[in-house]
Amino acid sequence: MDLDALTAARRDEWARLDALGRTRHLSGAEVDELVTRYRAASADLADIKTSAGRTPQGDHVSILLARTRLRLTGVRENVVKQLPRFFLLQLPAALYRVRWMTLAVAVFFLVVTTLWVVWITGDPAVLAHLAAQMDIQNIADEQFVDYYRENPNGIFAATVWTNNAWLAAQCVMFGVTGIWPVYVMAGNAENVGLLAAIMFSFDRGDVFFQFILPHGLLELTALFVAAAAGLQIFWAWVAPGRRTRGAALAAAGRSLATVAVGLVFALALSGLVEGFVTPREWPWPVKIAIGAAALGVFLFYMLWVGRRAARAGETGDLTEYEAGTPTLTAG
Repeated sequence: MDLDALTAARRDEWARLDALGRTRHLSGAEVDELVTRYRAASADLADIKTSAGRTPQGDHVSILLARTRLRLTGVRENVVKQLPRFFLLQLPAALYRVRWMTLAVAVFFLVVTTLWVVWITGDPAVLAHLAAQMDIQNIADEQFVDYYRENPNGIFAATVWTNNAWLAAQCVMFGVTGIWPVYVMAGNAENVGLLAAIMFSFDRGDVFFQFILPHGLLELTALFVAAAAGLQIFWAWVAPGRRTRGAALAAAGRSLATVAVGLVFALALSGLVEGFVTPREWPWPVKIAIGAAALGVFLFYMLWVGRRAARAGETGDLTEYEAGTPTLTAG
């Protein structure tokens, strides 16, 4: 085969293939032409490699074919272009999916907290057993408030943010066990109940709520959502329906792992409130109103935006191109 003659004969065809491969928007006829020229160039490359081995002309055709193959098979969308879909569809839909489980976790938390408060405040011997009277008095009078004021606002906000974000991630990641989210929620309920009981015992209940509610409304809700997402993953493994346990677990894990990412932003907002609002010497109605507004924004996003995304068919899962074609099941 005369390589120079083949190159001269095919130069215009290869140039046309190159032009089609670089065109942003193709019509139906142009797509058909692209496929036809791709096949012809593949045959040319096979002839070149068979008769001449590796050559500059063969490398040029290989590059054209690679670009065309990417155009025909598709490439992963730019991450920046995926952000609107993530924040407007995937994340709110995933949050909306766990709304009822979130409510159940919140009720569990409040019940456990209340039981701790009732038990400790109802029996002075229990409170005396926890620590010396002087130590408990110091917690009520100074340490509880000093916790929010002893560090610079920015450092304190960053510290509580990273700590809470890590707890939320653990609840989602280890939720498949069915135990870890319950353990985390029970431990937090115990701590809150213990502090509340100490403050109530020394008639400082008003101070407790003034320093807990501004940031706690959103912070605790975010943790409830994280625990709910983890338990939802666990339930997908326990009751997969007609799907295999592996398929059900994979789908739940993909769709609800986005919750952990979204809660990073919610907990960042609660961290800002805890670092820059809670310690302030502002009227308590103002601080609580700010915390309630932050919670309202989150609930609006979770319930209203999430409901719209769910009605549009979103589940929070990856697209079929990203996750692979699902296995069809009856029913």
